[in-house]
Amino acid sequence: MLIKTEDLWKVYELGSEKIPAVQSVNLDVQKGEYIAIMGPSGSGKSTLMNLIGCLDTPTKGKYFLNGNLVSEMNDDQLAYIRNKEIGFVFQTFNLLPRATALHNVELPLIYNGTDAPARIQKAKDALKLVDLADRMYHKPNELSGGQRQRVAVARALVNNPSIILADEPTGNLDTATGIDIMKLFDRLHKQGNTVILITHEHDVATYANRIIHIRDGKIEKEEKVAK
Repeated sequence: MLIKTEDLWKVYELGSEKIPAVQSVNLDVQKGEYIAIMGPSGSGKSTLMNLIGCLDTPTKGKYFLNGNLVSEMNDDQLAYIRNKEIGFVFQTFNLLPRATALHNVELPLIYNGTDAPARIQKAKDALKLVDLADRMYHKPNELSGGQRQRVAVARALVNNPSIILADEPTGNLDTATGIDIMKLFDRLHKQGNTVILITHEHDVATYANRIIHIRDGKIEKEEKVAK
């Protein structure tokens, strides 16, 4: 089991009021799965993504990632797990504007201390995987939205993470470019990557094999996607 959560909660305190954003979530994800976490705005899906991505810690409950009990780790341990185990793809790309595509993809490897020759080769290989080998020395403002998202996907892949965690990855793209990016995720999943997709759009969610519907911080239902 790659991911296992047991009675996972995240409660925010606003003054004397307690607001549960995630409530009693029990979730299992196997290695190599492709799942979508879907729900309307304010449903708790982003909070759940932050917990799965080790960007936040639960108020109570347990979260195991690759056999590690990450729900009880400190900030330094979480940072290490994030860098090693999780590749993030965000709606807004989150690229350094003055850095080339190659340097943007290198960043996770700089943080974990990979030496320069190995780092550059891995970054080039990741850009080839997303069909951007011919754009590696371009800066973000010289790339289209779809190409920027491909750079972000390459950066997510460069550490060979256990999970690719994609938060509304087509949200800033036109329809045709969004379809191209979803086809790329399909290809990455077929190559053995575990993909977790956060979305509020049903047509995007149906690229996954399993959809987990979140409402009011709880898992409302799950559905298998017929392929």
